[in-house]
Amino acid sequence: MPTPRKHSDRGQRQRAYRQRQQAVRTAEIRSKGLPAHAPIPAMPSTARWTALTHLAQELLRTARMEMETYRDDRSDTWQESHKAADLQENIDRIDEALGCLAET
Repeated sequence: MPTPRKHSDRGQRQRAYRQRQQAVRTAEIRSKGLPAHAPIPAMPSTARWTALTHLAQELLRTARMEMETYRDDRSDTWQESHKAADLQENIDRIDEALGCLAET
């Protein structure tokens, strides 16, 4: 006895496959705590650029938070080392970039 068809045609089957794949990618992004991807490029330019700027800010905030958590989890000896100073310089650069993006 043949297996009953879930989809009426190949196009519907392909759409279902794409939706499943997109759901998996979205769930993976959420599980990592990352912000959603930028909106589609068919949006008007100003709105798209604003959305991309907000996405960049969110990514920078996420990186800053992870860097600070990493630094805080290290020993006191490590926090007084050159590596800690380099990490703090990177955090300061991210703060500067966030400040520049906030002005736009």
